[in-house]
Amino acid sequence: MKIVIDAFGGDNAPKEIVEGAILAINKYSNLNIILCGDEKKIREILNGRDERIEICHAPLVISNDDVPTEAIRGKKESSLVKAFDILKEREDVISLISAGSTGAILTGAIMKIGRIKGISRPALAPILPTKKKSDVILIDSGANIDCKSINLYHFAVMGSAYYSALYNVNKPRVGLLNIGVEEHKGTELTREAYSLIKDSGLNFIGNVEAREYMSGNVDVMVADGFAGNVLLKGSEGAVGALLSVLKNSIKSHTMSKIGALFMRKTFKEIKNRMDVLSRHGGSPFLGCKKLVMKNHGSCKRENILASVDQSIILYQNKLIEKIEDLIKKQVGEE
Repeated sequence: MKIVIDAFGGDNAPKEIVEGAILAINKYSNLNIILCGDEKKIREILNGRDERIEICHAPLVISNDDVPTEAIRGKKESSLVKAFDILKEREDVISLISAGSTGAILTGAIMKIGRIKGISRPALAPILPTKKKSDVILIDSGANIDCKSINLYHFAVMGSAYYSALYNVNKPRVGLLNIGVEEHKGTELTREAYSLIKDSGLNFIGNVEAREYMSGNVDVMVADGFAGNVLLKGSEGAVGALLSVLKNSIKSHTMSKIGALFMRKTFKEIKNRMDVLSRHGGSPFLGCKKLVMKNHGSCKRENILASVDQSIILYQNKLIEKIEDLIKKQVGEE
């Protein structure tokens, strides 16, 4: 079992990426990792810790300033393109992990790996915490800004398969992001998507307002990439602001500081619950023929390890096959 990692994607590359690969090798005795990037720099970080680690030399890097399509076509010696070539050509490589440019990863996934037959567009599906012990999958969160109703329908199918593979839930609850719960609410896009998903046989619970998506009452939240990204970024900002206000308030009062000492364990539990990156790593681009994991640009070694964990779980639980089977049952082969 092998996983290929773009060692030069992300803000903390290559140090944190390579160290994350080493953590994964130490955890899994049956795993081999292929690191793509400048071989000399990678070997300096490895410092002899190269057991079951293969290096694919790639002197170039695709940055966020590059035009994705031009970069994938023109920078053939880049770490990301080399990683995609390996994922495509080698059957024993189960997943690709990168913290690089989101646009370049999506473009490479479509151009190099290709879509599952019947899927109109791949989608980005991050995992978010809820106020209960469960998590919620948000699909799409920015890969597809302009969508048609068939795209949202396919997102619902893929998200349902993903949740099932990750959490072993047979019929996850699927909701559609909207401004109201009534069937007639929303834009023409959401109304058409509502009808398609409603008649799909999925466990569709109807429209869900933005304030309810972290309630724990929905497992898969379906949205177009624009609305999903706004919801994601807004939630991140709100949680960050709340934690900052709480921290400043505690520091401003002596009694609050004393009380905080007794609540240290509780605060740690809250932090761990909210930190889904450490628990699940990156977000998969659902709809591709092989696993492609997108990590946050600021990810650290623990996040890379979590993405390896997630890749192995999804591979062993046959996520790609689940999506293929579901899409055949839902819409047939296109």
